[in-house]
Amino acid sequence: MKQLFDKDYVISEYGSIDKFLEKAYAADIAEFLMEIPKEEIKDILDRFSVKEKARIISYLNEKTGKYIAKIYDARTLSGIISNMYSDDAADFLGIMSVGKVKEVLNLMQKELAVELQTLLEFDEKSAGGLMNTEYIAFYEDDTVEEVIKNIRKLVHEREMIYYIYILNRKKILVGVVSVRQLLVAKPETVLKDIMNENVIKVTVNMEQQEVAQILSKYDLLAVPVVNKHEQLMGVITIDDAIDVIEEEATEDLYKISVTSDIDSVGGVMQAVKQRLPWLIILLFGDLLAGSVISGFEESLQAVLALAFFIPVLMDMGGNIGTQALTVVVRGLATGELRLSDFKDHLAQEIRVGFIIALIIGLGVSLIAVIWQSSLVLGFIIGLSMFITLVTSAAVGTIMPFVVKRLGADPAIAAGPFITTIIDISGLLIYFSIANLLMDKLI
Repeated sequence: MKQLFDKDYVISEYGSIDKFLEKAYAADIAEFLMEIPKEEIKDILDRFSVKEKARIISYLNEKTGKYIAKIYDARTLSGIISNMYSDDAADFLGIMSVGKVKEVLNLMQKELAVELQTLLEFDEKSAGGLMNTEYIAFYEDDTVEEVIKNIRKLVHEREMIYYIYILNRKKILVGVVSVRQLLVAKPETVLKDIMNENVIKVTVNMEQQEVAQILSKYDLLAVPVVNKHEQLMGVITIDDAIDVIEEEATEDLYKISVTSDIDSVGGVMQAVKQRLPWLIILLFGDLLAGSVISGFEESLQAVLALAFFIPVLMDMGGNIGTQALTVVVRGLATGELRLSDFKDHLAQEIRVGFIIALIIGLGVSLIAVIWQSSLVLGFIIGLSMFITLVTSAAVGTIMPFVVKRLGADPAIAAGPFITTIIDISGLLIYFSIANLLMDKLI
């Protein structure tokens, strides 16, 4: 469980805020800054050196980062950003106004400014927007001895040294070696003789979610990013992939509940603007479900017991549909399911839904018979429940595949949307069967 580093916790655990700031990790200090009143943030940050500030700021959320970008002048910010890893620096610049970004970049070393400007031009959700440029690369004709000597000089400037990337003289990525391979190789050996030519890599325009899947699939600590000419542009490390997975999972969660991030900039009215349209759409869906019930008003008046089972039918249908949908949304997100798996997965979910529907249908039918002393009512309830649950499993499986096929995010098919669709279909099934057997029910 994530620890909340608020003032009460800090004082209880460390004795004082001063001792906490002295001993805590940068990530914990960043979390503390996100919990305290914003007026106190600058006083805390100013206790640290520029390098320490850079490390702490790299862990802050967007809301706090924007505040810091406002309270410091461009010269101070340029010093902080110069001490950040390139991917974190680009992220921090990305939340500033265009004018502030230009002002900050103009105060930085030209080479670094150009590098960061290039990173800012990539889509923030692409491999190019995620990568950093603190990689270690050498030419294929360099010797192991030369490489190790240079690594000793570069180690403090690079974010990771797990892999050494090998380039030809056209700067095209041709291989990779691990630090372990370097340490066991003979000093005079050239990199070309020990490198792995089968390099797992991604392109600058690849979506960040796909990059995270590749790092996870191949158990990599980092993956190189290349342009269309196969030239090495940067690397994406596993810590960035974890951030992406968390971000994507959070986005899907908000889409499932058709809401928005609690940190969304804009306050109350912005949250209202983001949520209200979806709720209005769902309201019309609920009114449609209500109109289905009103269309069978005579049946309800004739047999009041039918109304008792409406909530049960709707809730169970929604539960089954949401379960099936969750499996598909997660599978499509992680790459475990593809569009080509649609038929096989649909058949499997229908089989699962059939067994569950049979068990629950028989159970609720028995309850209806015992409760209302009516075999006909029990049959109507049981059959309606069975058909509704099988239908719900099918709809919950089909919807995200269809949305994915249309090029949208499958998560938008989830939550209230799927529930509304299942509610309407379940009520139609229920009352249609009841109407057919009404003569025997009364």
